[in-house]
Amino acid sequence: MKNNILIAILLLCCTIQAQKIDPEINSLSETLESKVIEWRRDFHQNPELSNREFETAKKIAKHLKDLGFEVTENVAKTGVVGILKGDKEGKVVALRADIDALPVTERADVPFKSTVKTTFLDTEVGVSHACGHDTHIAILMGVAEVLSKHKDKLNGTVKFIFQPAEEGPPPGEEGGAKLMIKEGVLKNPDVNAIFGLHINSGTPVGMIRYKPGGTMAAVERFVIDVKGKQTHGSAPWTGVDPILISAKIIDGLQTIISRESPLVDEAAVITVGKITSGVRFNIIPEKAEMIGTVRTLDPKMRALIIRRMNEMVPAIAKAYGGEATITFQNNTSITYNDPKLVKQMLPTIQGIAGKENVILSKATTGGEDFSYFQEVVPGFYFFLGGKSPDTKKAASHHTPDFYIDESGLVLGVKVMSQLAIDYLNAQ
Repeated sequence: MKNNILIAILLLCCTIQAQKIDPEINSLSETLESKVIEWRRDFHQNPELSNREFETAKKIAKHLKDLGFEVTENVAKTGVVGILKGDKEGKVVALRADIDALPVTERADVPFKSTVKTTFLDTEVGVSHACGHDTHIAILMGVAEVLSKHKDKLNGTVKFIFQPAEEGPPPGEEGGAKLMIKEGVLKNPDVNAIFGLHINSGTPVGMIRYKPGGTMAAVERFVIDVKGKQTHGSAPWTGVDPILISAKIIDGLQTIISRESPLVDEAAVITVGKITSGVRFNIIPEKAEMIGTVRTLDPKMRALIIRRMNEMVPAIAKAYGGEATITFQNNTSITYNDPKLVKQMLPTIQGIAGKENVILSKATTGGEDFSYFQEVVPGFYFFLGGKSPDTKKAASHHTPDFYIDESGLVLGVKVMSQLAIDYLNAQ
């Protein structure tokens, strides 16, 4: 009996010790903080759009090569993959950072503000890291440097995945996580689990948010083409108005959410973001086009909503004398955090950030193509605080005023480094 008690105490002590960050990892991470911030600012000033991250990729590849990694470039067009083998054999863990920027003109008043301009979809636009992917790159580069100096702590291999085109490839191109998987990024060596993080402008620095199961939404882009009959605006009864039909379709689609979807289970959203029709104020046009998005967190609800949209759109158009078709394009799957992996690795995150700073959160209807990795291997994706203590209301991601407090980056380096070590050593 005494022996059993002693064993239990020893196991408990080991568990508590495993939750704490390795002092050497902690010290090196803090030493690298200024370098991580410097990298972040460089990427911030030199943003590149999806599938066009040429200079970004060169800088990442050089850093990994300088650290002695096995490096593969031009994965999924501009992606970079680095492999770090520990001193001992074991499993393979992947760490991922996305590297692309957005067609958003920056307004944030920072000395390293982006002034880059380019042409996107035939329109001149500013380019900025308005979603924080610059911080993700810098954090993972910091993790690479930390772990490269402590290979003796790794019972296995770490695969660093710097992924392009998370925001979606340009029309007519492949890209992002889907293409990386297609090209074998999770193979040779085969990945056993993957971790990723996203900076969050609304979460205070020092805090981390997570959720087991569905944490971000599956995203479908849809296009609805409505056909009516053109006529003079003074005599609508002589034609079929596709704009009126579009309005009825939009109204009808919302009833799928409000009257047919079990919202007590998970959230769901249907949004029409663009309507194009007509050329003149006194002409009822022949056609209208609507483009929008469906966001779901539950596979059954996802199937229900898409089925009902396919049924409803042509039926509403027919009721008003017109025709309509709807097509879907999947942008992301459900970002699904493997519950077993979350349970296993949560003590690591809590031990580094402090249990009181690790918050169980509700799901978000934003989308993330990290989800495609999670369809192949167990994954854990969480949110890192980037909101300044003196900020009352943070600007949203994907907006001109988006801002991140850089003092939160070092926590990301510590957490991702220790997650890799603890996962590999847990076997």
